[in-house]
Amino acid sequence: MVTYISTRGTAPALDFEQVLLTGLARDGGLYLPAEWPQVSLDHVNRQAASSYQDAAFAIMRPFTGEAFRDDVLRRIIDDAYAPFDDPAIAPVRRLARGDYLLELFHGPTFAFKDMALQVLGHMMDHVLARRAARMTIIGATSGDTGGAAIEAFKGRNSVDIFMLHPHKRVSAVQRRQMTTTGAANVFNIAIEGTFDDCQAIVKQLFADLEFRDRHALGAVNSINWARVMAQIVYYFTSAAAVCPGAPVSFTVPTGNFGDIFAGYAAARMGLPVRRLVIATNVNDILVRALKTGRYQPRDVVATASPSMDIQISSNFERLLFEAAGRDPHAVIAMMQALSRDGGFTLDEPVLRAITKRFEAGCADERQTARTIAAIRASDDILIDPHSAVGLCVAGRVGVDAGAPMITLATAHPAKFSQAVERACGVAPDLPSRLAGQARAQEVFTVLDNNLEAVREFVENRGQVA
Repeated sequence: MVTYISTRGTAPALDFEQVLLTGLARDGGLYLPAEWPQVSLDHVNRQAASSYQDAAFAIMRPFTGEAFRDDVLRRIIDDAYAPFDDPAIAPVRRLARGDYLLELFHGPTFAFKDMALQVLGHMMDHVLARRAARMTIIGATSGDTGGAAIEAFKGRNSVDIFMLHPHKRVSAVQRRQMTTTGAANVFNIAIEGTFDDCQAIVKQLFADLEFRDRHALGAVNSINWARVMAQIVYYFTSAAAVCPGAPVSFTVPTGNFGDIFAGYAAARMGLPVRRLVIATNVNDILVRALKTGRYQPRDVVATASPSMDIQISSNFERLLFEAAGRDPHAVIAMMQALSRDGGFTLDEPVLRAITKRFEAGCADERQTARTIAAIRASDDILIDPHSAVGLCVAGRVGVDAGAPMITLATAHPAKFSQAVERACGVAPDLPSRLAGQARAQEVFTVLDNNLEAVREFVENRGQVA
């Protein structure tokens, strides 16, 4: 049986189905497979040459254990990627400067979150229907997760979904993707604060075990292992498209660290990854942590790449667990120091283990805008600010002839049209789906940055006194 363990060591080991529905471990930790499965690279490359869906089955199957029959898992995967507008699902584009762009925005909400959340939605729906059970999903979003999660779960009879986003700190398109569904099971909460505040409230609700059990709370943020699992796939498929069997490097624009941790997982499964480059905007806690060994949050700065306006990267805990030799006591000590002292220092062996695999760089607002303009000039394509952060950092790292660089493009430029137009003078065409949402009525509730206010809102199923 495939089993999963918590990064903090005291929560019970679970199987995949339990991890899928649990999300955050009861001890506050994050789940990881007890052992990393290994895949045949030749087999995965052959599947990737056939279809993205074939590769997805080959990579996800070792993680799911007995949760799904093979035919059910394959149907889930096929249904998950049916709404995508490119048959390649995650196409790779070669740029004039010699590196590559992996387009992850061809799903229904035009963001990379669809790559995993469509899978997660179909998996949860299947399991809940089999159990004749209901679930309350509570999540926090810095922009794209909310829209993708709501798209995956709207209208489902077995789920109510509450999504917290930082008020006035997401783009208008991102907000409207969450607030215009009209679905009775969708509740949008705009918190007067930052994404980190939203995420802290969600974690506190999960830590209240009585509340958690009574409402059957589930998570769709990347704290849910199934999210990371589904993201592993495109590391393998993009490498197969560029240089099958040979080393490859990736630059990943990231804030919460889930997307790039999927690249680490791919490497642990057998993908020959030479470099994993963390790309951040000016909210550069990960860059500073790798440079100085000190993980110290600062105030969040609002930028043109709001999905990365994060100072506390939840999934970094998974990497800390790995780098510390899977020692939960070391992780607990670091998390306690973060809560008590506002930061922690990485032990030298832990820092050395991280920097052996990872590099990091940041791009400020001017550099991001210049990259959007430069890619428009050199390749006649428009990129969003998050992808521009990645390409800016990748360009600074440089191209290694022995390991091609692939940068992840995480969102359609139309989701950030004003920033793109300011940078290069060209406004992206708005897909018809987004144009319709721009005219639809919004429904959301603004709440103070207060745990009890959110708790009461959930208790009353969205009825605010």
